[in-house]
Amino acid sequence: MALFNHPPAATKSLRVLARLLGYPDTALRSNLTALREALHLEHALPPQRLAELDALMDGIERAAPLETEASYVELFDRGRATSLHLFEHVHGDSRDRGPAMIDLAQTYEKAGLFLAEGELPDFLPVVLEFTSTQPPREAREFLAEMAHIFNAIFAALQQRGSAYACVLGALLELAGEKAQPVQIAAEEPIDAIWEEPVVFDGCSSKGQARPDQPQPIHMVRKPRSAPGVQA
Repeated sequence: MALFNHPPAATKSLRVLARLLGYPDTALRSNLTALREALHLEHALPPQRLAELDALMDGIERAAPLETEASYVELFDRGRATSLHLFEHVHGDSRDRGPAMIDLAQTYEKAGLFLAEGELPDFLPVVLEFTSTQPPREAREFLAEMAHIFNAIFAALQQRGSAYACVLGALLELAGEKAQPVQIAAEEPIDAIWEEPVVFDGCSSKGQARPDQPQPIHMVRKPRSAPGVQA
């Protein structure tokens, strides 16, 4: 309980994890040594998790760049179970997704953070950049609200045997939670996912409720205090 009330500062660790979940471009590969050092110096994560993150970075470093980039796209941009867009897991294609995006972007703006052109507020690396600006307790509480989503992505990554699962495991630990894989339903083929719903048949079942069912709520919470930071 004392650890939850006084969590360790994890500003650098959250930014490193955000970077590791980003596209593995030349800039990322050239900064892996600095990212590794930042994680170890902050001591926000347990040794075993740090070892797993080191292994992930070693793998990115050793692999051919084109292979690493293609694997990233295949892993995170094909299908919903491993999507890094959090509202994909909460709202799917429902009409609630738009207002949730606006609310989250406004939360960032109140903290002095503004999205670059083309960035979506629910992209996990962006969420983590924002979280890194919050005081330790508020950061942990904010992450804890998303723990069920992290667990779902963690499980999907483990199911695929991906080393990226350790990043989601690290986020769960920073949220004061334990990584507990959940059962993942089999994904539909990509063509079926983008199939148009039958006209006047209510909303699709992929994250949406029919008109006579309650709509899902989103997980955005306005922080009690949001210190100004540079974008």
